[in-house]
Amino acid sequence: MQYCVFSIDKIQQYPMSKITFNNKQSPFFDSLKEKVEVYFKENNIRQTGNYRLFTKSFVLIPLAIFFYVTLVFFNPGVILSIVFCILFGFTISSIGFNIMHDGAHGSYSKYKWINRVMAHSLSLVGGSPFMWRIKHNIIHHSFTNIDGVDDDLNNRPFFRMTIQDPKYKMHKYQHYYWIVLYMLSYPSWVFMQDFNKYFTGKIAAYKIRKMTFNDHLKFWTSKVFYIATFIVFPMFFVGVLPTIVGYIVLAFSCGLGISVVFQLAHIVGKAEFPNPNEDTNKIEEEWAVHQMKTTVNFATKSKLVSWLVGGLNFQVEHHLFPKISHVHYPQINKIVKETCSQFKVPYHEYPTMLSAIKAHVLHLKQMGVA
Repeated sequence: MQYCVFSIDKIQQYPMSKITFNNKQSPFFDSLKEKVEVYFKENNIRQTGNYRLFTKSFVLIPLAIFFYVTLVFFNPGVILSIVFCILFGFTISSIGFNIMHDGAHGSYSKYKWINRVMAHSLSLVGGSPFMWRIKHNIIHHSFTNIDGVDDDLNNRPFFRMTIQDPKYKMHKYQHYYWIVLYMLSYPSWVFMQDFNKYFTGKIAAYKIRKMTFNDHLKFWTSKVFYIATFIVFPMFFVGVLPTIVGYIVLAFSCGLGISVVFQLAHIVGKAEFPNPNEDTNKIEEEWAVHQMKTTVNFATKSKLVSWLVGGLNFQVEHHLFPKISHVHYPQINKIVKETCSQFKVPYHEYPTMLSAIKAHVLHLKQMGVA
C-alpha cells in the first residue's frame, strides 16, 4: 500500500531547497501505517472511494448543471438568480473538495483513468490540474507550513500569516478584511495565479519542470473553455450586466468556501510553522510528526460538514494518507488518535467549524500586531 504523497524522485523534479526530514527512523509513522494497513485488510475494503463518494458525485455534478442551465437558459428572477449563483459557487467548491481533490490524489477510484477524469474536473471550473498537482500534491503536502516553501502561505503583501512574514500597517486590520480577500481568491486563482506560475515557470521557489505540448494545450484549452462557458456564452442569453453580476456573486461565494476550508486546517493557533535548521536545512523530526504539528482537524463529529467539504475537516488523516479516500477518514481518525497517544505525538483539533473560524481570525489578529 502506498501512503506518502511524495517520493524523493518526484521532489527532485522540482529543485529548490534541499529541505529534508529526519526519516531514517520513523517509529510513529511506521506503527501508524501498519495499523491502518491491518484495518483495510481485516475489513476487506479498498482505500479508494466507495458508494458514499460516488453518491455525492451523482448529487453534486447534476446540481451544478441544474444551476448553470437554469441561470443561463431560463429567467428565475433577480432574487432567485442571486441565490442560485451563491449556491452554484458553493457547489463548485464542494465538487472541488469531494471529486477533484480525491481524483487528483488518486484516491477517488481504483482505476487510474477515472482518477484522471475526476482530477480534470478542475479544468471545467477554470483551474489548471497541472499547476495544482505541483502546488498542492507535491509542495504543500511535502513541506506543510514551511515559510518560503509552502505556496499556500504565499499571501504577501495582503496577509501576514507567520511571524517570519514582513509586517505592514494594514496587517493590523487583516482580521477584519480577510473575508473580502478570501472572496477574491477564486477569480484570482483562475485569472492571475495560474498564469503567473505558467509564465514565470515557478511555484513559490520551485522551478516547474518543462511542460510538454500536451501540458500547454490542456492549460490554454481549460482557460478558454472556462471563459467561454462562464462569461462569454451566458452574455448572449442573459445580457452583459447580469452575467457580470452573476459571475461575481458565484466567484465570491466559491472563493470564500474554498479559502475558509483550507485555512482552518493550517492557519490557526494550534498549528505550528517550523523552520528547518539553518546549518543543515533539515527538519529535526520525522515527516509524519511534522504533519501532526502543522495540521489541524475541525468539526470531525459533524456529518454535514464532512459531506460538504469532502472530509477535509479530517485534514490530519488526509495529510498522513492522501492516497486514501476521505470516506475512510472517520475510522482512520480513531487509529491516528490512539497512535498519537502511544507515541506522545500532538494531535490538534477544533470541535466545531465555528471554533476553528474563530481560531483562524484570532491568529490573523495576533500576526497583525506581533
